[in-house]
Amino acid sequence: MYYFDHSATTPVHPDVLDLMHSIQKNVYGNPSSVHSQGKKAKSLIETARKQIANTIGANPNQIIFTSGGTEANNQVFWSLLRKEKKHVISNSIEHPAVLKVLSELSTHGIDYTLIPVNKKGRVSSINIQNAFNENTCLVSIMLANNEVGTIQPIKDLAKLAHEQNALFHTDAVQCLGKIPINVVNLDVDYLSLSAHKFYGPKGIGVLYFKNKEAISSLMIGGGQESGFRAGTENIASIAGMGLAAELATLHLENHVSELISFESHFKTGLLSFFPNVIFNGDMNNKLPGLVSVSLPGYRSDILLAKLDRANMAVSSGSACGSGNLKPSHILSEMGIDDKTNISTLRFSFGASNSLKQIEQLLSKLQSILTD
Repeated sequence: MYYFDHSATTPVHPDVLDLMHSIQKNVYGNPSSVHSQGKKAKSLIETARKQIANTIGANPNQIIFTSGGTEANNQVFWSLLRKEKKHVISNSIEHPAVLKVLSELSTHGIDYTLIPVNKKGRVSSINIQNAFNENTCLVSIMLANNEVGTIQPIKDLAKLAHEQNALFHTDAVQCLGKIPINVVNLDVDYLSLSAHKFYGPKGIGVLYFKNKEAISSLMIGGGQESGFRAGTENIASIAGMGLAAELATLHLENHVSELISFESHFKTGLLSFFPNVIFNGDMNNKLPGLVSVSLPGYRSDILLAKLDRANMAVSSGSACGSGNLKPSHILSEMGIDDKTNISTLRFSFGASNSLKQIEQLLSKLQSILTD
């Protein structure tokens, strides 16, 4: 199958698979044990912690390993229950791992304001500024949207938050390996990552935190992760994620160049036989290789089925919300009408693709759209 859904998940890098297999076979000690097998396991975890930290410009002691981006986001928000101030500012096109958590926390005394976005999926700093009140403790805005790829002005928004004595969190799950990430330059207090978005294993992620006083444990039990995340560590996945992050950073420039080439070739080819196509998001400020396209007159579920029968995997939007045909919440918030909304597909290219595959995708789309 030709895979054009890398924003949903990526294939695991072969070197990562080899490392994980070797660890599962040979390093079976509990990292909390003091014998040699335990020390080997602990050493692998700390190596990965350094790799992740180097990738995002952090210190190793600012990294917590989680089960993924969802848990990382949850840990930030549930920590708010311990704070005196309990108002959060976010935006209307965040991932459900933010929006649904805020909704749940509203039953526990957390108040929140969701900022709208413009037709390109971008938040306004003026709207953020106007949403602050004396009880605001946190602003949470994703670095780049998972469905249309629009990149938000995180550095400027974090500055606004800090001027109001509020902390700043960003869900950067879609970004590692596609754009440079440096927590110092962004000046964020928290940042969430998930390994399966950058050619690492599923079920493992990262929460970066600037100051330990601003975070509390979500998982209660033993003292793992310096007391911030109880439970015996998933050694092989942690090590695999560390290597995946290192490789993603090492090859960032070449990978981005390749993604831009794939995207440009795809968009030019699509326009050549379907000039009515609508490209959603901010075309001048988006993740490379992620293309949200509306194809007026064609239902996305039917297009998906036809492409799947041709052994081509794409998405009708966020993978976390797929399964039945209904307008995308994100596109609706961007002001896209329902009819156009349900004719939208997301193509997200990656390292497993080639220009030849893009050509075959275009050929199949042309036969479907001009039949």
